[in-house]
Amino acid sequence: MPVSCGSKCGRNAFMRRPKTGDVLCKECFFLAFETEIHNTIQQEQLFRPGEKVAIAASGGKDSTVLAHVMNVLNKRYNYGLDLVLLSIDEGITGYRDDSLKTVAQNRDDYGMPLRVLSYQELYGWTMDRIVAEIGRTNNCTFCGVFRRQALDRGARLMEVDCVATGHNADDIAETVIMNILRGDTARLRRCCDIKTGSKAADTIPRVKPLKYSYEKEIVMYAHFKKLVYFSTECVFAPNAYRGHARAFLKDLEKVRPSAIMDIIHAGEQLQIKGTVKKPVRGVCGRCGFVSSQQPCKACVLLEGLNRGLPKLGIGKKSKGERMVALQEQQMREKAHMVKNDF
Repeated sequence: MPVSCGSKCGRNAFMRRPKTGDVLCKECFFLAFETEIHNTIQQEQLFRPGEKVAIAASGGKDSTVLAHVMNVLNKRYNYGLDLVLLSIDEGITGYRDDSLKTVAQNRDDYGMPLRVLSYQELYGWTMDRIVAEIGRTNNCTFCGVFRRQALDRGARLMEVDCVATGHNADDIAETVIMNILRGDTARLRRCCDIKTGSKAADTIPRVKPLKYSYEKEIVMYAHFKKLVYFSTECVFAPNAYRGHARAFLKDLEKVRPSAIMDIIHAGEQLQIKGTVKKPVRGVCGRCGFVSSQQPCKACVLLEGLNRGLPKLGIGKKSKGERMVALQEQQMREKAHMVKNDF
């Protein structure tokens, strides 16, 4: 026997929401999903009328749903935002080149200007080349660091007021787990912030409108709205540390569906003791972008690649300094030997 929609709209229920357990028809699910994101935007005051907002677009389900919902809400509630798309091409053959075609489709569907920046253009390297140098053990470190800075670079070039990313509730809960396991107190509290950076600190803010949206519901929304998105996993992702946190979170969710939100709320309420040394965010002296160390991680990793020491930025800073010192010593010895030959 058909079950009636829990919102009393008179239609038959179509699904049970993973987040709340409510039984809803398709139309009521769409409205509930969009309204929750609107409420998050309003309560957290993520945007102001007249702002130019760059949506970090990868072509995946999260950024595609974010672009669609932001376009809908901007018109429905008259946010007065100038929405644009910003994509980063990491140079991963068979993955990013295909997903960028989806981003181009989003550009055409929503009439949003698109800017694509590549690692090759910004750093002189592609991820394919980096993986050939470093192997598949620490490749996600390079990609994550370069991508975060590439978004900052792109935002500055496009002269936007903030960047909206597609991080969802599952992503944030996974990050909390990862930071706990790594003992990373600096990132543990910051990873739950729905808005990071500020113009006052000379950095372009980033916001997460999908912070409280479950990944399952994002997939359902994209599927039933028939949105075009790229669903292939990155060819280098299977070895990523995040994959283990994701598997652990999925197991928790089976036992306790509210585990995702519970972890996020726990991270939000976390307080670090005043005696714990916390890094101070500033600006890198080399590239001029936000960093909590000198030089920034992106500059250290890039220096290692250009020096032929791809593991320079992996691990402790002291280890990297020893690697540089050893290389310089070897170069001096080699130069001395050449000089003696003459």
